[in-house]
Amino acid sequence: MYDLTLGQIADIVGGELVGNAGSVISGISTDSRTVSGGDLFCAIVGSRIDGHECTEDAMASGAAAALVSKKVAGPHVLVPKSPDDLDPVIHALAKLAKHVRNLMLNIEVVGITGSSGKTSTKDMIGQVLSHAGKTHAPAGSLNNELGLPLTILSAPADLRYLVTEMGMRGMHQITHLCSIAQPSIGVVTNVGHAHIGEVGSVENIAKAKSELIRALPADGVAILNADDHRVSAMRGMTQATVFSYGFSAEADVRAEQVAINSNGTYSFELIYGGNRVATSIPMLGEHNVANALAAATVGLAVGMELEDIAAALTELKQMSKWRMEVIQLPKDVTIVNDAYNANPESMSAALETLASIPAEGKTWVVVGKMHELGESSKQLHEQVISHANQLEISNIVAVGESADCYGLLDSSDSAAKSVWLPDFASATDYIVNGVNSGDVLLFKASRAEQFELLAKEIEDRLRKKWSQP
Repeated sequence: MYDLTLGQIADIVGGELVGNAGSVISGISTDSRTVSGGDLFCAIVGSRIDGHECTEDAMASGAAAALVSKKVAGPHVLVPKSPDDLDPVIHALAKLAKHVRNLMLNIEVVGITGSSGKTSTKDMIGQVLSHAGKTHAPAGSLNNELGLPLTILSAPADLRYLVTEMGMRGMHQITHLCSIAQPSIGVVTNVGHAHIGEVGSVENIAKAKSELIRALPADGVAILNADDHRVSAMRGMTQATVFSYGFSAEADVRAEQVAINSNGTYSFELIYGGNRVATSIPMLGEHNVANALAAATVGLAVGMELEDIAAALTELKQMSKWRMEVIQLPKDVTIVNDAYNANPESMSAALETLASIPAEGKTWVVVGKMHELGESSKQLHEQVISHANQLEISNIVAVGESADCYGLLDSSDSAAKSVWLPDFASATDYIVNGVNSGDVLLFKASRAEQFELLAKEIEDRLRKKWSQP
């Protein structure tokens, strides 16, 4: 972070200073357990924990001061009341991040949005750009009113590329995030049904996603998915230079000769401007080839050579948890943990990935509810089951009280292909008893379902099962 004094921070956020105005703040923390010396501890009131109750612990761990919406002991800046339902400290962090962004000179800021694939694409872009200059693209899904300011505030001062992720739960949210980050390059991965329950239609989702493209400066670059007609239509919404990517022959940057490898990863030819280079990605899923094309296009936009980009793609690593994360177990059993989040489009891509993985045994998809789908929820859930059946997935297991929306019947019959089970305990027993050598299991659900816990419990039980004499 750029060093600021506590007095400067109070002025920037319009807050009341208690303590030494000259104290230097060198970092930001929202978790008292991970505070470093010189940090400003931000006391956010959450659904389970009020950060103000943790300020004493944060100070004991070395925090220089706190950013608060209630008076506390010790040095702090008391921020003004919020103009809306958002936490006042989060509003203050947005002001602080915008100030720090204005201090950043000679920097390219990449903004990424889309209904699915944002985080994986962000991780890939960060890794590709790191071959061209110092890059900051923190792992995880820091894509909202809190996460984006934290991305900016955690960036080092000597940066060349800053990669930010922009999510939305309603209209104008991306416009707000763009006002903070001021992106010069904007990437839109796709438009799908995620959050349709909050904005009413796919057309409104497209309009909300286009806010990123509309916010770009005339000398900026818009990078659009040529395979999504709603994204391609954003070409006319900006004066920025437009690059397209995808599998389409019309895409500026495209993949040809796409082939699945024996371990489920992909090789392909990367093509741009009449030049082609053979490359590969060490990741599952053809949708990750598309994400890699977006990353390659960003690399080209900043002046990287096609050969250097192709080499960078072969070295990609999984940076963020629970996104096509592969876990190999004894008996050649594979768990694919894609449990971070789910919407109809990402669920479809995950199912197709599962079906494409070479497996000696059976394939299992373990699904939970997809949230925020509005009136179309039941229909969209039933389409998932239909798609899984079309792909001839061997076993379909819907888990959770809310997962009855998939339309499966409860069953204790271990031979049943499709089953709904009401809780993690019953699902764990059913799956552990049913899995055999060579099976592949995919876990996917919306974030609120916490399917990473189910995947871990089943992983541990299977390891224990096969470690016994």
